[in-house]
Amino acid sequence: MKELTKAEEQLMQHLWKLQKAYLKDIVEHYEEPKPAYTTISTVVNVLVKKKFVGFDLHGKSKHYYPLISKEEYSNQSVKSLIGNFFNNSYKQFASFFTSRKELSLDELKEIRSMIDQEIEKKKS
Repeated sequence: MKELTKAEEQLMQHLWKLQKAYLKDIVEHYEEPKPAYTTISTVVNVLVKKKFVGFDLHGKSKHYYPLISKEEYSNQSVKSLIGNFFNNSYKQFASFFTSRKELSLDELKEIRSMIDQEIEKKKS
């Protein structure tokens, strides 16, 4: 799967929320100052070529929709991150992530609880 630029990813975030939208709806979903209509049109066309976005034709208007779910893209992005920065080691990633000072004790306990739940599922 191809990676998205920041602008493409931002547009996909809006389209995932909208699920189906005309170009004007996507532009309206942006915060002020909104990008130019032509800029959004260009980004959408690139996403269509990359096969991230599809469309239905209604007269001369195109009704756009995502061809890939947010979850699929997130999974691929995390795999890429782990591959590029942690030598494909989920253990190294977890070690890096849990050693961050930004995590509170409660957050670490929540993470431990989630891991314990996954361990129990795998035992079954």
